[in-house]
Amino acid sequence: MSTIDVDRTDPDYRSWLKEAVRKVQADANRTADTHLLRFPLPEHWGIDLYLKDESTHPTGSLKHRLARSLFLYGLCNGWIRPGKPVIESSSGSTAVSEAYFASLIGVPFIAVMPATTSREKTRLIEFHGGSCHLVQDPRTVYEVSARLAAESGGHYMDQFTYAERATDWRGNNNIAESIYQQLRLERYPEPAWIVATAGTGGTSATIARYVHYMQHDTRVCVPDPENSCFFDGWLTGDAETDCATASRIEGIGRPRMEPSFVPGAIDRMMKVPDAASVAAVRALETAIGRKAGGSTGTGLWSALKIVSEMVAEGRTGSVVTLLCDPGDRYLDKYYSDDWLASQGLDIAPYARTIETFLATGTWGG
Repeated sequence: MSTIDVDRTDPDYRSWLKEAVRKVQADANRTADTHLLRFPLPEHWGIDLYLKDESTHPTGSLKHRLARSLFLYGLCNGWIRPGKPVIESSSGSTAVSEAYFASLIGVPFIAVMPATTSREKTRLIEFHGGSCHLVQDPRTVYEVSARLAAESGGHYMDQFTYAERATDWRGNNNIAESIYQQLRLERYPEPAWIVATAGTGGTSATIARYVHYMQHDTRVCVPDPENSCFFDGWLTGDAETDCATASRIEGIGRPRMEPSFVPGAIDRMMKVPDAASVAAVRALETAIGRKAGGSTGTGLWSALKIVSEMVAEGRTGSVVTLLCDPGDRYLDKYYSDDWLASQGLDIAPYARTIETFLATGTWGG
């Protein structure tokens, strides 16, 4: 019997692929690392609270890192092909970043998103050359994305499955390695806690795995908003947990336990009221003069609660949370009193909790 030999080498495709990978990697080289901001706390507490400011990426959010990793993963696996669309299910920010990278390498991009996604996010997707496919039921984004990919011959990126696989959690300047490098000369270089909210779960997985791999004593906390199932699934160990109502905190909170969420790597979770998230993000503007998205508020509320425990126990140290994206994408939501009223959200008690804590060190929430 003779040897059966099939060679599918495609010189034109390989040339396109090499150039596409170069363009995506060049984006990382052009982008300076994001800043680590200090949230002002009373000096005598002996505690430092930092926010990793991911809003300074070219597409304005934490998801720029994820989108870059997903594109490199899809390209190097041979899934993304010239002229074929990339399709993604997203609540907004990942789609903005993926639209940017799709434009960078010259392929079409379609974002499948809940109809409730902020108009500013859909505008940004379209600005970067993508198109938006809105669905009324957020639970259908997965099947609609897969169907569009099958019909078009394109690639369904599926961030919710591949986020934790696409990022090198051992290093390679991932967000965790960056945090520790930036803290190296601070008075508490190894944080007591890192607080990371979950959309796909990929960021918290990267941070937790890196902490374990580098043998740090840092603990990882994942706050979850209302109308999200990560907390319940983590608490009960039920991977089939789901939620029928869409999260009001864009970018985080999911109707199902996403495959990229790694519950066994997480030390602690909190279920944070949406009103507390909004109160925290408004308190952030008062403290540092910066507007941020609602997911930042969810993380900040939890970080402040952890700081309050450290104060009560007389412990010193540092805590890190994330500034995920800018608030100008949500002026008609988290910074609108009319929107709060329409949602039945009263942020006043949570705002008082933060104000009282920063003034007295006592946490009442």
